[in-house]
Amino acid sequence: MARAAFRRVEVHNVGNSSMNKFFNQVRWINSLFLIGTFIAAVIGVPLYIWHYGLDLFQVLLFLFFFCATAGSITLGYHRLFSHLTFQASWPVKIFVLLFGAAAFEGSALGWCADHRRHHKFVDHDEDPYDISKGFFHAHIGWLLFRRGADTPLTWVRDLQKDRLAWWQHQFYVPLSLIIGFALPAAIGFLYGGASAALGAFLIAGFARVVCVHHTTFCINSLCHWIGTRPYSSHCSARDSLLMALVTFGEGYHNYHHEFQHDYRNGVKPWQFDPTKWAIWTLSKIGLVRGLRTVPEEKILKAQIAEHERQLQARLQAHPSPICSSITAGLEAAREKMHVALSDWETRLQQYREAMASRSELSRKELRRLKQSAQAAAEHFRESLGHWMETQRLIQMPTNGI
Repeated sequence: MARAAFRRVEVHNVGNSSMNKFFNQVRWINSLFLIGTFIAAVIGVPLYIWHYGLDLFQVLLFLFFFCATAGSITLGYHRLFSHLTFQASWPVKIFVLLFGAAAFEGSALGWCADHRRHHKFVDHDEDPYDISKGFFHAHIGWLLFRRGADTPLTWVRDLQKDRLAWWQHQFYVPLSLIIGFALPAAIGFLYGGASAALGAFLIAGFARVVCVHHTTFCINSLCHWIGTRPYSSHCSARDSLLMALVTFGEGYHNYHHEFQHDYRNGVKPWQFDPTKWAIWTLSKIGLVRGLRTVPEEKILKAQIAEHERQLQARLQAHPSPICSSITAGLEAAREKMHVALSDWETRLQQYREAMASRSELSRKELRRLKQSAQAAAEHFRESLGHWMETQRLIQMPTNGI
């Protein structure tokens, strides 16, 4: 009996140990806030609409706070602070820091530290929202449960020198509550009294926070889950128009992971990237400057290299042997394309160097260099098109470059 009692105590202690371990892993503040705001939104908002109705004011207020807070994450926290893709004046910094706080995703310093760590260790164990640990973990689980040490601010030593960013970090909690909940409620009260204030508190406050959270979380989960990888297959990040539509242009995630210091995610002119357009517009009115971009030829080289890798894999997996004449033609077209690409790069570099020291050259010489670069670009595109057409002879699907 003594032994049996000892075993019961031992089992009980093991159970307590497991339970304690679980409770220690839970990020209680995050969990209570994320679950609480979701419950308040899905219960409180329908009850308010059923009792008071929904007017245009509440819809517009929701849209303003949604765009201001989600946009402050993508434009401010992500492209400005995390990746330093442009430089901003103090009014822009203050706006994105205030409304970024109202998104309730942490201070800019904490957010950027996690994000830089994600880029450094993407798809590996040190990645805070590693998609290989499952969709739930990447989307929200990493915020609910602690798996390893929190990311230290040593990842953002440069940002700690920014007085505005450090000020927001120190006063993040009161700023988030004031801008995120108190401000919409106050605007609602001024518009229509207590009932309008309650509606604004629920709709532009709780419901908006939930929507902003899950659109941002989609960048960590779905943008590593669905879509194509035209620039690099070395990580799980993917390009998806659908994701771009719901994440303010962040859905072109494969490009972003390959060229993270470009202020654009949707690099093609037709790609949906409102954050890119906002940054470009702010630059035209003098509020931001120093927009960083990747040269066109470097982007094309990345696409071609990835396409070649995919083509080689398809050739190896082809169900029947490829005719030697087709293989030779494909290789010849590839070689011609690479020669044309090299020639274009050389002439383009000559033109850029001439433009940088234009005082030393005549307008006629500059025009000649520009025309030479344009002719080389046209020849490269023709060679690229021929290479792509040659691949169709073996009836293989290709991604557009």
